[in-house]
Amino acid sequence: MSEPAFTAFRPVPRTGVIYVTTEAQRLGFRPGDREWCNLGQGQPETGPLPGAPRRVLSVTIDPDDQEYAPVPGLWELREAIAEMYNDLYRRGRGSRYSAENVSVSGGGRVSLLRAAAALGRVNLGHFLPDYTAYEELLDVFRLFSPIPILLDPSRGYAFTPDELEREVVGRGLGAVLASNPCNPTGKVTSGADLDRWVSLARENDCALLLDEFYSHYLWNQGTHPCPMESAARYVDDVDRDPVVIFDGLTKNWRYPGWRLTWTVAPKAIIDAVASAGSFLDGGGSRPLQRAACEVVTSAWARQETAAIQQTFRAKRDLLVGGLEALGVRFDRAPEGGFYGWGSVAALPPPLHTGAGFFRAALERKVITVPGEFFDVNPGKRRGGRASRFRDHVRFSFGPERASLETALERLRHMVAEATTA
Repeated sequence: MSEPAFTAFRPVPRTGVIYVTTEAQRLGFRPGDREWCNLGQGQPETGPLPGAPRRVLSVTIDPDDQEYAPVPGLWELREAIAEMYNDLYRRGRGSRYSAENVSVSGGGRVSLLRAAAALGRVNLGHFLPDYTAYEELLDVFRLFSPIPILLDPSRGYAFTPDELEREVVGRGLGAVLASNPCNPTGKVTSGADLDRWVSLARENDCALLLDEFYSHYLWNQGTHPCPMESAARYVDDVDRDPVVIFDGLTKNWRYPGWRLTWTVAPKAIIDAVASAGSFLDGGGSRPLQRAACEVVTSAWARQETAAIQQTFRAKRDLLVGGLEALGVRFDRAPEGGFYGWGSVAALPPPLHTGAGFFRAALERKVITVPGEFFDVNPGKRRGGRASRFRDHVRFSFGPERASLETALERLRHMVAEATTA
């Protein structure tokens, strides 16, 4: 019997991690199944790490916290987040964030959705490649017009402040959306370049929407006294500079299951995104917001970041080095995040495309994400053209090291068999 057709509803595509996970489930994959190596996952390992703060394993619910949380979040948590940003990034600055500069949401996509719903009739620039979930997000709301900005693989996806200024002025951009570090390429914009990005936003009244969910996973900071980066460091006036920052517990604190994130921005923008939240989602979990007040501190962030960078830097080197030995080519070694973005074009068929590699790896219980999902294409306006990233694959080094080692061994056998076939 065929599935019923409900004409009032449009089909919503599964993209990125959701798609590859669904395909793996058809072959028996289940979350937590250690027979599988999930190099497609968009979350870090969540257990204890050497040198990290203790993991929160229980939450006490106050009777008052059985009620709804305020849509912008608990005031105490908003204060804690503001103070953390001030301590990490704004010491000695006259303009400092307050609770009114923070809105709390129930997940990363929710925080981005609120911001998108609050945007007006502007041209919004977004980069290619970038986070897969941006595609549907940029297509749902029709007030703004998404404008793609193609990054060049031959230049390691570099994009200078001068190039950004040309895009903003030449295309009349009223907003720019980007992940930093970039998911999937691992490119990081920091230091003087990020400072100039913020200045350009201020000078051109162009909202800079920065997804900083991986901003504690940095691999080239050396002995920098604050081994994490944020546009918050370069804002002059927290209520006038049009800089909107998204972050949360999902990646940088390694608590993805809490679904607790935040937006840091000028007060007027926070009012707008909170108003959007009142009709989009109604607010996040009150008990978990209460519990988060303990972990959202600059001391906790510094300790967790040091542990992350020690463990994940070694996993990055293991995965990237192992894949390069198989013939995978990286346009840029990942500078941040926990993904490697590699071209498989030099591998033997059928492994020489992202889709072919993905299907073959699934047969060996290894999950990856084909690169075409990151060719963000709202509304499928570039329909009919082959993706420019069809020979790329995103590999996650979020899983535990043992899973990465098993995955590399399986992929070695897969490439060897394809080579001799």
